[in-house]
Amino acid sequence: METLVKNSLEERINEALASIRPYLERDGGNLQIKEITPEGVLKIELLGACMTCPMSAMTLKAGIEQTVLQAVPEIKSVIAINMF
Repeated sequence: METLVKNSLEERINEALASIRPYLERDGGNLQIKEITPEGVLKIELLGACMTCPMSAMTLKAGIEQTVLQAVPEIKSVIAINMF
């Protein structure tokens, strides 16, 4: 049962990310889900141009995180594991 819930959660997260992924790709970037913690933290890895973009912090909080939080209320925050 836990696997079914996790898959459903991950599917809903992927659907939310799919809505913003074209904007990231248009600028040469992307992201990948790395982990969903039991506490509801979504850990992602920024890829491509997103890794070095000076606006990546704003994109993460105002774009990616807000989109995921609205679509998947079980997620409490989104962090990038490779953001400096």
